[in-house]
Amino acid sequence: MQPLISPEELAEQLNSPEPPVVLDVRWRLTGPPGSESYAEGHIPGAVFLDIDGDLAGEPGDGGRHPLPEPDALQGKLRAAGVRASRPVVAYDDADGSVAARAWWLLRWAGHTAVRVLDGGFAAWEAAGLPVESTVPQPEPGDFVVRPGQMPVLDADDAGKLAREGVLLDARAHPRYTGETEPVDPRAGHIPGAINAPFSAHVGSDGRWRTPEELAAHFTELGVTAATPVGAYCGSGVTASSIVLALEVVGRDEPAALYAGSWSHWCRDPQRPVATGEQPG
Repeated sequence: MQPLISPEELAEQLNSPEPPVVLDVRWRLTGPPGSESYAEGHIPGAVFLDIDGDLAGEPGDGGRHPLPEPDALQGKLRAAGVRASRPVVAYDDADGSVAARAWWLLRWAGHTAVRVLDGGFAAWEAAGLPVESTVPQPEPGDFVVRPGQMPVLDADDAGKLAREGVLLDARAHPRYTGETEPVDPRAGHIPGAINAPFSAHVGSDGRWRTPEELAAHFTELGVTAATPVGAYCGSGVTASSIVLALEVVGRDEPAALYAGSWSHWCRDPQRPVATGEQPG
């Protein structure tokens, strides 16, 4: 299944006898809460899930957005109406990276029919498609979480991949170089990692770039079909867009995600930190 879906295709599917489950996962690092935007208007039938409270574990030693406990995640997804027999579509109102986290998490949990709305809520509205403020009451789902269906890195794996493969850092360049760090206790990046800002995956219109454009982009970063590749970011959210972008390209093996990401790495003072530009 292609990982992206257009607003027009989603609108058509929502009118079918077996419509997909739609998840609104709008979220911003510094607020305001996505739930406020959801209350103002959302895609008809969409259920809101919060990255912090629903799609991640408690922040702590595992980072700011560690993987949730399987039972807790299963309860949240079932309450949202997620079923194994129905496809799921996730959307945000930014660059698709937050929706990519929901896509990745569902894939990690074993759901095989998950897509991200190309262009997100802005593209839906731009297409003149309907919006509602009614909060749906979905029939409880039956999805069984089977964790581990997408590759995950721990800190040791990430450090090794940065030396022996390609580890992509999805954060904005100033955070990668250590010029600024707005949320985590240390600034910089994992030594050997290559900066690959998540913003490069979409065009000025907010739609995802073509497979050909994305393939060229990753080739420039040193990613080949035979290259072991992984991704991290601040807390494992926006790095999911790298995994999704490589799937759009058609990579056979999914990229691995360092779910704890920088918020986990930098907590241990024994782990090395690099600053400045990426390795030559």
